[in-house]
Amino acid sequence: MSSTSSVTAIDGSAREGGINWSAVYKFSLTAIAYPLMGIAVMVALWWLGGWMIANNPDTSSFADFAPAPAFARLLDLVANGYVLEATIPSLERIGLGLLWAALLGVPVGVAIGLYAVVREVSHVPFQFLRMISPLAWMPIAVLAFETWDGAIVFLIAVAAIWPILFSTAQGVRRIDPLWFKVAKNLGADGSQMLRRIILPAIGQDIFAGVRLAVGVAWIVLVPAEYLGVTSGLGYAINDARDTLEYDTLAAMVVVIGIIGFFLDGICVSMIKRLSWHAEG
Repeated sequence: MSSTSSVTAIDGSAREGGINWSAVYKFSLTAIAYPLMGIAVMVALWWLGGWMIANNPDTSSFADFAPAPAFARLLDLVANGYVLEATIPSLERIGLGLLWAALLGVPVGVAIGLYAVVREVSHVPFQFLRMISPLAWMPIAVLAFETWDGAIVFLIAVAAIWPILFSTAQGVRRIDPLWFKVAKNLGADGSQMLRRIILPAIGQDIFAGVRLAVGVAWIVLVPAEYLGVTSGLGYAINDARDTLEYDTLAAMVVVIGIIGFFLDGICVSMIKRLSWHAEG
């Protein structure tokens, strides 16, 4: 049998019935098996921690942190609408905070990327400000805004603006200067340069910054909602802690993790969509 015939036979067996079984196997591992293994390890460690807590007389009152009570309570909270009721206000605050961060961070980032003077003047103040914990601004936010919601949105925006700003600036600095020269030679003005060259070129960088911003903002959200509001995921956790409902507390932590995971997935999808390089 010739080498060509052997390759054909192997390829035919691999693609029996028109299905590439090698690709199916690889997809099953990467998309299903490996994630499930990771989840299994995480739940096993959680269960072990719950078992240790339950069997320690000093901590047995916290036994409802274990997976079984938490997931049972989670099903109840989903069924009675409590999860949805707590999630919607938090998503609204996150959305507004990210919107303000993008509206401020993208233009400033573009200016920093384009103009060396702006970059040098802003470097020290911005590096100083970004190192301050967003939660340190709580007293100022409470004084500056008339509503608790306004204060929370401000804290989220403060946390989210820096990843967006610096990622945008880095994206602008990576643009090939020849593109600007060609655009000028073709008669493009400033607004056309922005719309036709800069924004399309940095779209992926902006969403990469948004992805980082979502992670930071999602972390800040919970303690920020410890303020005077009576809604949201952070409030639900604080209320469960005060009422010693540890199964509810653990269930809401799971909810926060799931929602955060899907928000990150949306950002990853947008980054891939705006990538100029097709994945192999």
